[in-house]
Amino acid sequence: MENQIDFNTYLSTKKIDALKFKASEPELYEKLELVFVETHPASFTAQKLFLINPIRRKYQLSEQVEAAPSKPKMKFKPKMK
Repeated sequence: MENQIDFNTYLSTKKIDALKFKASEPELYEKLELVFVETHPASFTAQKLFLINPIRRKYQLSEQVEAAPSKPKMKFKPKMK
């Protein structure tokens, strides 16, 4: 079964820095990658949720993308009659 996304992209969607994770824990990274290739991403998340959350806290992805400026909100001005 072939996934539509690769493991690094999956990790970035889960806000995990793949490079830091792979450098610090290469054995765990490779084990999880092998399982990921065999399963659907949603199934992988369900199976490994208790591993993903601590990894996310340990290897947080730094937010480098700036938020797009939002449109100013319309102010309601009641008309006096």
